[in-house]
Amino acid sequence: MQTLIASIFVFGVLIIVHELGHYFVARLTGIKVLELAIGFGPKILSWRKNDIDYSLRAVPLGGFCRMLGENPDEDSDPDSFSRKPPLSRAVVLAAGAVMNLVLAVVVFFVIFFFLVGVPTDSSQIGYIVEESPAEAVGLESGDIIKSIDGTPVSKWDDVLTNISAKPAQEIELIIERNDSKKQIFVVSEITPEDNRGIIGIGPQIEKYSFIPSLKISLERFALIINSIYQVLTGQAPLDVTGPVGIVYVIGEVAQTGFVNLLMLTGLISISLGIMNLLPIPALDGGRLFFLLVEVLRGKRIDPEKEGFIHFIGFAMLIILILFITYQDLLRFDILPGK
Repeated sequence: MQTLIASIFVFGVLIIVHELGHYFVARLTGIKVLELAIGFGPKILSWRKNDIDYSLRAVPLGGFCRMLGENPDEDSDPDSFSRKPPLSRAVVLAAGAVMNLVLAVVVFFVIFFFLVGVPTDSSQIGYIVEESPAEAVGLESGDIIKSIDGTPVSKWDDVLTNISAKPAQEIELIIERNDSKKQIFVVSEITPEDNRGIIGIGPQIEKYSFIPSLKISLERFALIINSIYQVLTGQAPLDVTGPVGIVYVIGEVAQTGFVNLLMLTGLISISLGIMNLLPIPALDGGRLFFLLVEVLRGKRIDPEKEGFIHFIGFAMLIILILFITYQDLLRFDILPGK
């Protein structure tokens, strides 16, 4: 049940934000919206307002914003999608993916501003890890590190830099505690993944700090974008997961807490945004590609030919999703495999 609720929450937020991006930008550019649907399949709830049909559907794995002019028979109406300038159409097509990217930054900001907080820009110890070298030598929360092996430090980055550079070494710390200075020697441990020195201390954490929260949110966003770039350029291995795999991961992460679930939501939102901008037929990026070709040619591509290409692309995507789903079922032992 927890996996189901968490999956509906994650997919629901991603889909609503994506489709609302198309919806609001379409209305701002004067394109008539016919229907906004969240989910696929049978309607659970529906209503009509200002000549627009709204619906909530049974399968929360997608949605759509249907605009006038997407059907060739509606091409003559001045409020149709196809009659608008290329720039207006491009902005509408890109709006969903862009909103997913914006959502990721917002989610990260909520995490760091309201829930987790950000490290303060000081050398004061915020917490001590249990059974760590720092605990063993008597370091305490609230101690201010003044120097490391004779090097003065005043920021937490200075503390990390100096300790990281000394794996499995004895380190001299000069700390300030209760307005008096004290010399402490501690032997660092080595992190197995990158051979850095650690002693088991963490920084002071501050919530509701706007600029630092925004800064670390943008840094987290840039880090994920760079990771996706490395995958797309072949610099990092590709690990593809389908809907079943994503639901499985969501269920696992949900058990570790709401903050981690939000972090995963931001990650998936970025992936969804980038995926939708790729020039793949049937996706927003594929339609943007055809729009670019139209601008370069100076005239529209035959709608029937473009529609056929999108149909073939959609069919290939469905086949790919089914194949990945089968692999996920084997990977997570949902189906018996070899």
